Amino acid sequence: MGEDIKLKRELGILEITLIGVGSILGAGIYVLIGAAAGLAGNAVWVSFLIASMVAGLTGFSYMELSSMYPLAGAEYEYAKTAFGERTGLTVGLLIVVVEIVACSTVALGFAGYLTSIMDISGSISIAIAVMHIIFFALILLMGIKYSARIAIFLTVIQISGLFLVIFLGLPLIGSVNYFGIPSIDGIFEASALVFFAFLGFEEVVKLAQETREPVYNTPRALILSIVITVILYISVAVSAVSVVDWKTLSESSAPLAEVAAASLGNDAFIVLSVIALFATSNTVLLMLLGGSRILYGMADSRSLPAKLAYIHPVRRTPAISIFIIAVISIVFVFIVDIEAAAKISNFMMFIVFIVINACLIKLRYTHPDSIRKFKVPLCIGKFPIIPFAGIIMCLFLLSHLDITALIYGISILFLLLLLVFYLKRKKDM
Repeated sequence: MGEDIKLKRELGILEITLIGVGSILGAGIYVLIGAAAGLAGNAVWVSFLIASMVAGLTGFSYMELSSMYPLAGAEYEYAKTAFGERTGLTVGLLIVVVEIVACSTVALGFAGYLTSIMDISGSISIAIAVMHIIFFALILLMGIKYSARIAIFLTVIQISGLFLVIFLGLPLIGSVNYFGIPSIDGIFEASALVFFAFLGFEEVVKLAQETREPVYNTPRALILSIVITVILYISVAVSAVSVVDWKTLSESSAPLAEVAAASLGNDAFIVLSVIALFATSNTVLLMLLGGSRILYGMADSRSLPAKLAYIHPVRRTPAISIFIIAVISIVFVFIVDIEAAAKISNFMMFIVFIVINACLIKLRYTHPDSIRKFKVPLCIGKFPIIPFAGIIMCLFLLSHLDITALIYGISILFLLLLLVFYLKRKKDM
């Protein structure tokens, strides 16, 4: 029977670190840096630094929690243990929605890049996006080792594009005032926006049941992936405004390609656009991967229908969960505004991160004797300071999202709460 078959532990520290880096270095940096520059000016690097602090503070909580509960359900398992099944299911479903929205939106971004590079009609963008999702869903069905190799290959290409931008900016470092800003509020609004570019490090914890020695390797991969991407992002932001005026960046739909074109001509624009194709592809692959794993984890714990926990007997992959995430992503492919989607995703992830930090604080009191292979430092008695700071930072950036993102985010959260109430009531009957 499918439920007797388990996921296969095939990933080591190198693989999951690179998957973590690849998850973070998605389409966000290639698209959102332009909009962020329009808000923060030459100080856009400060916005990336602030967003990285939120990710880093919450990353510490993920590190401790993942060392306690190395399970595919990840956030769902943490929240369920700390606050009960309803909270766990709500958090898990929020993650699934984020993965689906990101997957469908970025798939359309891939289609947009492809149609512009190949000079073909944009009217077939939706068809291209759908085929893109189907293609990577089939790769996931083939097995985690194969999927990881594809993700690592795409990650290396992504990083090469960012290194090119950094290299182009090196001769011009110091040529502009890197604290030149349109407004102070603009820095924080840009931070709330580019936070989307840091989402993905938490994908590492969803692979815990497919990772060798997860209680040791998962926390290490988390911190390594965050540190690597913070350095890359800040370097790219400084280089970008050194090469191209921030106002020009803010008006470009392909800002990093604009940087390359300013230094090396139109051929470089095409090269960066092609690299952006690989970046969007990696995002689609890893969003499908993360979404399917947390869906599997919730079903494996019997909070969702058990059929979703089915494991293919040969490929050892959660086949039905992969299929469901892919199908819903295809339905959502009509979401076309990546900036709006990023803001909505950020709202939901701020909520998730607040809960995750609160989980760690509560479990320090309710489960003090649980084995923790990694423990967040800096405490007053039992009270951990770092996750509390993470909650404050998340609330602060949440307050800087625009009203549209707040309305959509609250509406989605309300609908999910209704769904959770229905599922729990049905289960208890």
